[in-house]
Amino acid sequence: MTSLSRRSVLGATLSAAAIASATPRSLALPHPKPRYLNERVGVGAIGLRYQGSVIAHKAQMYGDIVAVCDVDRHVRDQAKAAFGSTPASFEDYQQLLARKDVDVVLIGTPDHWHTKMVIDACRAGKDVYCEKPLTLTIDEGKQLVKAVRETGRVVQVGSWQRSDERFRLAVEMVRAGRLGNLKQVDVVLGKNGVGGPFMPRQIPSHLNWNLWQGQAPDVPYVEERCHYTFRWWYEYSGGQMTDWGAHHVDIAQWAIGSNPVEIDGKGRFANQLDSYNVPIDFSVDYLFENGVRMTVRDEGENGILFTGDRGRIFVNRGKITGAPVERLADQPLPREDWNVYSTDNLDRPLRAGKLDAIINHMGNFFDCVESRQRPISDVEGQHRSVSSCHLANISIRLGRKLRWDPAAERFDDDKEANGHLQREQRKGFEIV
Repeated sequence: MTSLSRRSVLGATLSAAAIASATPRSLALPHPKPRYLNERVGVGAIGLRYQGSVIAHKAQMYGDIVAVCDVDRHVRDQAKAAFGSTPASFEDYQQLLARKDVDVVLIGTPDHWHTKMVIDACRAGKDVYCEKPLTLTIDEGKQLVKAVRETGRVVQVGSWQRSDERFRLAVEMVRAGRLGNLKQVDVVLGKNGVGGPFMPRQIPSHLNWNLWQGQAPDVPYVEERCHYTFRWWYEYSGGQMTDWGAHHVDIAQWAIGSNPVEIDGKGRFANQLDSYNVPIDFSVDYLFENGVRMTVRDEGENGILFTGDRGRIFVNRGKITGAPVERLADQPLPREDWNVYSTDNLDRPLRAGKLDAIINHMGNFFDCVESRQRPISDVEGQHRSVSSCHLANISIRLGRKLRWDPAAERFDDDKEANGHLQREQRKGFEIV
């Protein structure tokens, strides 16, 4: 993949219809060819704690970090020092989006900021790589899909397991019929964090707590609400269902090739004030339109088990196993026959594991920035998979089975459940 020129990014356009129908395979070169600094794509990075810094460093293979943004001054200053180009530094992401030297935006913020930042970046004429999970609610996903279609921007979601050779092979084997007819998928995500009650503290002088909260309710500062542990609060995330689910449920649904119509979630809550408020334990059963059933559990070996009428395979971040996998030695599935997605990483070396797979995932994004094709973790597919995670959380919180219409993206005759498709947004931070 050659480094991209600012001219090629700003000059490329494609209608929303063309984005939806683009199919030609990416023509990436295996070794990036450097260009002069002033020809390289300008990258702005928003949210730069661990994962945000990881994706920013991977993006440096293709562009230059010209601006960084974080509401925590300590994180912001560390990020500024980490990139040799001495990028501009901001507390408010809108100032970053206003810069003409920013062509591409990376978003590594907590989940409740993703949708607004992506929409604002697209409307500012930027292409976007956004961390998973894509949204906080299902209605946010519908708004986001609409905005991406209208603006014609390229948006890659950081569900990098789609660029990991083991997960991709598992999906290709299912789709190629190597397990026969797929009947059942069993997903294990792991336990949610448990903790609290927590005591409010004085807001650190280096943190803009008001900006960090964004659309979420304005509450006293609690250290455990912020940074990594935000994921155990429904106000900002969805626990393991959206954290690991944005990886494993996404891969499962990619293989199933359908959407759920029935969701039956169960969970047990601590119900303590000022405590983590996602379930202590949870289980979910799904029925998909095509008849496949899926379970999601919080106990067992982390990973995904696919079962068909001719065999089963298990895949996680360390292995892919099962008799159909063993048979590949005599009955290979040639890489040129992989066809689940067309604008993908087939011209790149196979990679597995988080840090290596992100190399391919980020490379695929920059390929598509240049070609204007859909990336492998496109907005529409990711909206549908994270919607399945949100559906599970709604069912768990309501404590009953739900019927879902995937075409209308609403529950069948269920006013109470439909009330959970969106959340009230704090004044000044609404997604419009």
